[in-house]
Amino acid sequence: MRQLVATAQANAAATPEGIKACLDQPGQGIWLDIEAPDDADYELLSKTFDFHELTLEDIRHQNQRPKLEEYGGYSFVVLFSAEWEGEELAIREHHLYLSARYLVSVHQEPSPPLQRLRDRLKAAPELSHKSLPFLFYLVVDQLVDSLFPLLEQLDDQADQVEDVILVRPDTSALATIAHLKRAVVDLRKVLGAQRDVFQRLTSHAISEQGGEEMSIYYRDVYDHIVRQYETVDSLRDVLTSTMDVYLSTVSARLNEVMRRLTVIATLFLPLTFVTGFFGMNFGWLVSHITTGGTFALGILLMALTVLMQIAYFRRRGWA
Repeated sequence: MRQLVATAQANAAATPEGIKACLDQPGQGIWLDIEAPDDADYELLSKTFDFHELTLEDIRHQNQRPKLEEYGGYSFVVLFSAEWEGEELAIREHHLYLSARYLVSVHQEPSPPLQRLRDRLKAAPELSHKSLPFLFYLVVDQLVDSLFPLLEQLDDQADQVEDVILVRPDTSALATIAHLKRAVVDLRKVLGAQRDVFQRLTSHAISEQGGEEMSIYYRDVYDHIVRQYETVDSLRDVLTSTMDVYLSTVSARLNEVMRRLTVIATLFLPLTFVTGFFGMNFGWLVSHITTGGTFALGILLMALTVLMQIAYFRRRGWA
């Protein structure tokens, strides 16, 4: 699916002919967005725009890393966004071409950040009439800022699982921690490489197309990525400490259970000795322990032994 935004006219057809007409018009720039490209889209990218086959191969195969490469007359940028698909974190890959005449974005899955940007351009058409480097800034800024709500959600989930662990730790909390840690690690890999890309953008040839003014805009996006990277780092530390809290809490609860079981076993130890000793079938014992008073004395002795143990345990703080 193609969507076309032209900088000097309101409507333009996203066909090869319409795109060529826009490119041939002096002072005209376009933003062409392609979602889930098919053979016709690849032919358009290859023949109409004459993009290098290596960039087309990157689009076909995906699984790239954030990068910035220079080709004859245009720059090729790979950036990532992320979103939740149910309980799983999905990393979305975006490929961007930028020259003095066009901006082309290609992605396999629907891109809510870019759709929000198109809605914004419809509400404020004057934004689309600015330079292509500024339009490129709007695109990358939208992709980068889309990660902030996701990071806030991760932070909230980390706080919730920590609260659950302090109240009642169980294996489901441990599974949640492991799931969040995988998501944070995936984001950290992307943001680390993406930060390097924008560090280059602040002083690279792309910024030269818009002059010093665009370099300031790219530095603003770079600051956002640095904040996101620091947030991911702190989230990783929080989840690691949460894992330690879980293990410590489970260990403390196990120690508490073992302490109580030990107290119970210790209470029964003298009782077992007394009953075992006087339960032996020696003739003297059988002939002398015959009255009810002797039986009551044995019961009283066992009761006193238990009471003395309980008093001692409480005095030591064991029970």
